[in-house]
Amino acid sequence: MPGGVRDLAVVIEGERIAAVVEPSAAPAGTRDLGDAWLLPGLVDTHVHVNDPGRAEWEGFSTATAAALAGGVTTIVDMPLNSIPATTSAAGLETKRAAAANRIHCDVGLWGGVVPGNAAELEPLARGGVLGFKCFLSPSGADEFANVAERDLAVAMPILSRLGLTLLVHAELPEVLDRVLVAGDARRYATWLASRPPAAEVEAIRLMIRLCLEHHAAVHIVHLAAAEGLAPLAAARARALPITVETCPHYLCFDAESIPDGATDFKCAPPIRGALNRDQLWEALERGDIDLIASDHSPCPPKLKCAESGDFMAAWGGIASLEIGLAAIWTEARARGLTPAHVARWMSAAPARLAGLEGRKGRIAEGADADLVVWHPQSEWTVDAARLQQRHKVTPYAGRKLAGVVERVFLRGREVFADGRVLGEASGRLLTRDERA
Repeated sequence: MPGGVRDLAVVIEGERIAAVVEPSAAPAGTRDLGDAWLLPGLVDTHVHVNDPGRAEWEGFSTATAAALAGGVTTIVDMPLNSIPATTSAAGLETKRAAAANRIHCDVGLWGGVVPGNAAELEPLARGGVLGFKCFLSPSGADEFANVAERDLAVAMPILSRLGLTLLVHAELPEVLDRVLVAGDARRYATWLASRPPAAEVEAIRLMIRLCLEHHAAVHIVHLAAAEGLAPLAAARARALPITVETCPHYLCFDAESIPDGATDFKCAPPIRGALNRDQLWEALERGDIDLIASDHSPCPPKLKCAESGDFMAAWGGIASLEIGLAAIWTEARARGLTPAHVARWMSAAPARLAGLEGRKGRIAEGADADLVVWHPQSEWTVDAARLQQRHKVTPYAGRKLAGVVERVFLRGREVFADGRVLGEASGRLLTRDERA
């Protein structure tokens, strides 16, 4: 069939896929899914759970339930917005304790690079983090300071020796500081003008130079500006180990359509124009963008400043963990793309980024039996009140989407069906030793 989709039978033994065979060779009693499709469980490598310390923003239980509802069987949690941040071995243990017996899907953890914590990087790696995250511009969380080039000159050689990737929020503060913020704070255009594409582009150029200098793998998170694609493509043509992601909100929305005062659309970098959105889609098709991750970043509704509509004061973050698959499939289908594209961008490639490709993100012999029974033609309208996430704030509210998750299997066990999580929390914390 077109797009890498075939009629096959998946044989599961215990927690793993034992074989993928032709239907004629399927064992007796094999379940026929009818018109439904079987996807590999999605892997979302950019999730802010905020637990412990800010569990009222989200939390492991609600975040991982939302993941299952969206066909996501593995998430990797970002090291900031929790207190303490995951920037030390002690912080990592606190994070692991907070997650214990509360996760409905499998969870990996990123460590953090902040000024002055170079001595903690190896202990964090020994503790099982899958890689490291840093911010070039202020993160918005006091306990997770942004780094300067001098900090990266110390940290990146260590990460290179450890063989771990550095994930980078790539907006250069020197560019942002030059922007004169003027205009009505309720206007989306004011927020957009405050975070120009040049801040992304110059940060990307810096990270390309440091990648070359320190021989450390770099991943650019949540690319919003299409202008950043050219230097990235040139760096990859030189075989530099640099990858890039974008997010559903940059692929589904455009600046021209965001109403003034609609702070549920605020994120950083900001959602840019329709032409920019189309250029990101073209880059995905070419392979110049590696993957799609949600950047699920929830907060209590009051922090979104909905009453005042003040974009400059509102918390920047979009919660979309359980909406991402349907949102991307709706847009991809309209562009003539296939579920195989979506599975590559949202399962296989993020699993590779996290070093989990041996077990996650694919339907193949030996992989974990993380599977999604999915109806690509079924349509639904986002009812924010019914979402699994803790707070029901989303710019997707009322949006008609295609693709319904019917059932989810985690390591061979059915954990989600017909809109609800089944059984007790059975997710596992993934460490470096358990990646293969």
